[in-house]
Amino acid sequence: MTIHHSHPFADPPSARDAVRSLRGRLASGVTLWTAVGERRPEGLTVSSVLVANGLPPRLLALLDPLSDLCEALLHSGVAAVTVLERDQLGLAEIFAGQAPAPGGMFRQAAFEETAWGPVPAGAATWAGVRLEESRQVGWSLLVTCVIEELATAGTAADPLVHHRGRYPRLG
Repeated sequence: MTIHHSHPFADPPSARDAVRSLRGRLASGVTLWTAVGERRPEGLTVSSVLVANGLPPRLLALLDPLSDLCEALLHSGVAAVTVLERDQLGLAEIFAGQAPAPGGMFRQAAFEETAWGPVPAGAATWAGVRLEESRQVGWSLLVTCVIEELATAGTAADPLVHHRGRYPRLG
């Protein structure tokens, strides 16, 4: 085994996409989006999220249009969005497709069923959203969702943040 000081499969600096580098420099909270598709629930971690206050409040996100989650959201019209905390790093990696999930992603933790989709059991902060609009923006699908349910129990003392391909600890 060789120990590398950097990622052994990373593109060399001259071949890196400048837009991805810009996005990577913007620290973002990590959310888990879940929706029930035609056959089963689907999920995906998403960090390109924006909250728009108003009447009604909205949640906007950039989703991978080829993801199973996107297909499930377009099918059902609703999703559950959980703000992940630091101790849910393993769950984030599983739903990002970066870690194995024997038996399926939803068997790696306890989930509670809601009218919008599965939510990790005991989640401190989550929202039930209804799809209002979607449109292609670049290589992503921009979804605008109306927030129908909002739970903010406790305090998010240690949020999970994604920055430059890593999950740094804040504070």
